[in-house]
Amino acid sequence: MLFKAPQLGLYIRIVAILSLMLGLNDAGRLLGINLGSTSPLAVMGPSAFVYLAIFSLARLFAGVGLWIKASWGAVLLVGATATELALYVAGSPDIRMSAVGFSVRVILLVAIVLIFGLSIRINRAQAAD
Repeated sequence: MLFKAPQLGLYIRIVAILSLMLGLNDAGRLLGINLGSTSPLAVMGPSAFVYLAIFSLARLFAGVGLWIKASWGAVLLVGATATELALYVAGSPDIRMSAVGFSVRVILLVAIVLIFGLSIRINRAQAAD
């Protein structure tokens, strides 16, 4: 199912841009942009590095999927974000984020769930006509 409703196009693109920005921010953390000569692998640890790499790639692919309005992008974004938030709330020491990062992820999750709901509602209304 593609997001065919033209009313949702702008909102989907905004969520795609947010997903891409968050994925690029995580990729920057993986590369150790603010760490100087210190290795990010040494700072984070191997398991935290792998988690961050997986979530960063998932979010980047999800952003591209959302930009082309494919439903797999939304599914990937929901899965990656929900898993990351669940690990963080469960207290995993490998998942680290600030309060701003947590709130951005919650906003992304709520936004994409709303887009799913609105898309289903619009598709049902069009099918009834």
